[in-house]
Amino acid sequence: MAVRPVFLSTDPGEEELVKVVDIEFEWYAGFALSQKQKCIESLHKNFIKEFGVKNILEISTKSNNELGVKLSAFNLKIYYEPLKKLVPVENVFQASKVFEGNVQYLDLLEKTPIEAKRDTRLKSSGKLIYFKYNETKWELEPKTLFYDWLYINALYNNKELAEKIISYEAFTDIEFNPEKSYNCQARSAALYVSFYKRKLFPDILDAEFYKSYVNKNSKRSSNLRQISFE
Repeated sequence: MAVRPVFLSTDPGEEELVKVVDIEFEWYAGFALSQKQKCIESLHKNFIKEFGVKNILEISTKSNNELGVKLSAFNLKIYYEPLKKLVPVENVFQASKVFEGNVQYLDLLEKTPIEAKRDTRLKSSGKLIYFKYNETKWELEPKTLFYDWLYINALYNNKELAEKIISYEAFTDIEFNPEKSYNCQARSAALYVSFYKRKLFPDILDAEFYKSYVNKNSKRSSNLRQISFE
C-alpha cells in the first residue's frame, strides 16, 4: 500500500485555495507505464469511493488521459522572452534557480526536461537562495509560490488546455512524493481552477498581484484527512 495526495480546487468563499486529502491505495511496483497506470487507477478508485468526485485527472507523463500528459510540466510550455521561444515549464523552473554566489544555470533551458531536472549541478552548487525569471526575483517562501505562478501562466496561455482543465475538480501526480519535494503540477492545476472560479484571470498572472493575493490568503491549502482502505 502507498499514500499519495489528491489536490482539490475550491469555490469562492472557501478559506483555502487548495484542499488536500491523502489517499491510501494499492501500489504496483515497477517502472513500466502499465504499472504506474495501475497505481493511478487504484488511487482514483479509492478517492472516488470516499468522496464521490469523479472528475479527477492525473497530471503526469504517466497519465492514462491525454490531457493529463499534455499538462505535465515536461510537456506544458511557456514563452521565454530572452530566447524568443516556448520552453517546457520544467526547464524554466530549474533554470530559474539561483544558488549562493549568484550561480544560475541558464543552459538548462536548452536541455530535455528530464535532463534539466536531473542535472547534478542542481544538487552540488550549494544553497538555493532565490529564483530569477525575466529579471524578477522570487523568494523561496512560500515554498510553492514561484512554481505555481509559472505553471499557471503557462496554462493560461495555452487556451485549448485551459478550457479543458476547468471541467476537473481534483488532481493527482503519481510521481509526486510530499516527503521529498514541495512543488507539484497537480497542486498547481488545482490552484488554477480555484483562481478561475474566483474570476481572478488575467489579473492573477501579474507577479506582484499574484504575490500579494496569495500572501493575503495565507491559508493556501489544508490537509483534510488521510483515507485508509484495507
